[in-house]
Amino acid sequence: MREAPHPGGGDARGDPDLSVVLGSLRLRNPVMTASGTFGYGPEYADLVDFEKLGAIVVKGISLEPWGGNPPPRMVEVVGGLINAIGLQNPGVEGFLREYLPFLRGFATPIIVNIWGRTAEEYAAVARRLDGVEGVAALEINVSCPNIKEGSKLFGTDLDAFRRVLEAVRAATRLPLMPKLAPNVSDIGAFARAAEDGGADAVSLINSVPAMAVDVETRRPRLANVTGGLTGPAIRPMAVKLVWEAARATRLPVVGMGGISEAEHAAEFLIVGASAVAVGTATFADPRAAVRVAEGLRGLLRRLGLASIRELIGSLRP
Repeated sequence: MREAPHPGGGDARGDPDLSVVLGSLRLRNPVMTASGTFGYGPEYADLVDFEKLGAIVVKGISLEPWGGNPPPRMVEVVGGLINAIGLQNPGVEGFLREYLPFLRGFATPIIVNIWGRTAEEYAAVARRLDGVEGVAALEINVSCPNIKEGSKLFGTDLDAFRRVLEAVRAATRLPLMPKLAPNVSDIGAFARAAEDGGADAVSLINSVPAMAVDVETRRPRLANVTGGLTGPAIRPMAVKLVWEAARATRLPVVGMGGISEAEHAAEFLIVGASAVAVGTATFADPRAAVRVAEGLRGLLRRLGLASIRELIGSLRP
């Protein structure tokens, strides 16, 4: 992963050092945006200081433009949101033409989330992005319920997961970060497969399969019937799965799921994540990721720690 400018370390006043390393990618702080919740950047440019983020992960990109699912595509439930957006996006050429030139204007690393309907499509997107200025790394979305090969979900079938990773690894020199699914019996097996397949990091968790019903009409509240649950309700599950993944692999782990405060991010770091991503909270507070990053600095001061790295993997028995 490319080296990013690093204004986020400690200073002469004793400010804690928030910088972290993911493979060869150096982040000024461990907080990034979660794919699918921050658009492609311009949507938040007037609200968020991009230079205060560790990295920006853009919404999923496929080989060709994709319209997504019909509405309604999102429903609020107790503890979070269920969404079935369906991976709507402008396609890789549309992204390169319409959004990447804007994103190149910032020092913050840009990680592009990619997806396909076949391993070959994943590889084609990765190949097109290989060597493109401004793209720091690829997050491989194998864990969305919309993405499957026949009846097999790429993120829940180890053989299918390996095929996608092998195809993408052969297509690009960019650092790779598969995004792991929560609904598997052994998250460690997928983390180890990612390491064996040449990944540079893993991120988890993606949304949890879910459904909501309108009692009055007795109809599903989403046009797609089912979707993915995100938000505070899934955080304890995400923390547990990140802990398991971090124990199973030497790869850096990016943890996500229901983070809206610095203390939530700290939970993930303590159990072994090297960085975190803020997602659903951004819909309620566009500055949520920046607020979490700033809150971590105060948390480290309170705990008497000089560096965020002292917090990572510090879970006590």
